[in-house]
Amino acid sequence: MPKFVYVYHAPAPPPDAPQPSPEQMAEVMEAWNQWAGGLGDRLLDFGTPLAEGVRVTADGTSASDRDVTGYSIIEADDLDAAVALAADHPHLQMPGGCEIEVHEAQAVPGM
Repeated sequence: MPKFVYVYHAPAPPPDAPQPSPEQMAEVMEAWNQWAGGLGDRLLDFGTPLAEGVRVTADGTSASDRDVTGYSIIEADDLDAAVALAADHPHLQMPGGCEIEVHEAQAVPGM
């Protein structure tokens, strides 16, 4: 079955934004855990939050120009099915215009 990578994007909060309370964080994590539980064996890697990205090129490094905040890896029949599984993802309910990119993981020849 094909594998798909969800790449989570969210704007960085303002430096003076209040930190969420432990109760608010628990509520957010419960929504994520419910989403993950609904996927069952199709969830291959829950992923992790990401921060402080750096772009590396042949000319050197620079700050990332995308607000990548995390990833997950799932299995689905095809791209349409992977997109459908993301449709009710709790990340999309977060404030600030959060998005999920869905990419199919391609097989590496000879591996």
